Amino acid sequence: MSSEYESIACDVQDGVARITLNRPPLNILNVAMMKEINSALESLESRDDAKLLVIDHEGKLFSAGVDIKDHTADRVSEMIDVFHRIFRLLDALELPSLAVVKGAALGAGCELATFCDMVIASEKASFGQPEIKVGVFPPIAAVVLPHLIGRNRALEMMLTGEVIGAEEAERIGLINRVFPTEGFAEKVEEFIAKLTSMSAPVLKLAKRAVDRALYVNVDEAISRAEELYLGDLMQTEDVHEGLAAFMEKRKPEWKNK
Repeated sequence: MSSEYESIACDVQDGVARITLNRPPLNILNVAMMKEINSALESLESRDDAKLLVIDHEGKLFSAGVDIKDHTADRVSEMIDVFHRIFRLLDALELPSLAVVKGAALGAGCELATFCDMVIASEKASFGQPEIKVGVFPPIAAVVLPHLIGRNRALEMMLTGEVIGAEEAERIGLINRVFPTEGFAEKVEEFIAKLTSMSAPVLKLAKRAVDRALYVNVDEAISRAEELYLGDLMQTEDVHEGLAAFMEKRKPEWKNK
């Protein structure tokens, strides 16, 4: 594993580029960690020895999301810019991507996992977008989830903030496969081997063909979600109340304005 990063690891071996979230136990994404992810993704743009990008994690959780401290008014613009750069880089990357989730993927962690082209999860994994409970919404999920699970289920996940288990996530099409905890690593490697046995350029072209047919300018869609988040959401009183309540460990008192 590469030692140039503090909160992640990145390497390329046997045709697999791997970015490992390594800030256990919760793998909370702060701005510094997100910048490292962006640096790692940028470093992969010029690599021609990889067929697949795998994003996995050390620790019990895939990620509990973005550091709540980075949502406050004085930090949110930088946080959104750095966080969304991850997805712009992933979108521009020709390599197919695979998230490997052994534990909970919540908030931004869920967005990072489900933005990948494929997701494999342990039977103990779970997924959720609980941002609504602290008075915000997840912009990337708003862009991606309707494509994965349909508009109504996407709204249910985002508006209730409920967490679902791996089997339910597979059933509704949020993720690709669920494997038992016992033998999980072996099953993951078998799945990866199926992909790395294929032609690198054909894998890339197949991904491009699907995305051309499915998405209407992901970058523009993210920008529209950003505009709503920074221009409208962050101007409400409730967003600041929700974040303050979370940090003060109390129930939010919504003003509905």
